[in-house]
Amino acid sequence: MSGDSVKKQKNFCEKQSFPFSLLSDPEKSVINKYKALGIKKMYGREYEGIFRISYLINEDGFIEKVYSKVKVKEHAQEVLGDIN
Repeated sequence: MSGDSVKKQKNFCEKQSFPFSLLSDPEKSVINKYKALGIKKMYGREYEGIFRISYLINEDGFIEKVYSKVKVKEHAQEVLGDIN
């Protein structure tokens, strides 16, 4: 889920040829509920940003696992390993 607009997410999906849609939450209401918004630090400055967190949610809507330190290149394999 991203804080970007629906239009921006759609353009990104088209550019990357994604076969699926991405979720958009410009008001950050859902992002806040998942505690994925907070103070981040980069180059000694603090700013509010969205944390890169993934949640593995089962078919009943319950969170099975939280991935709080997502590494993009390895994450898909990690999740696939957890669901198999």
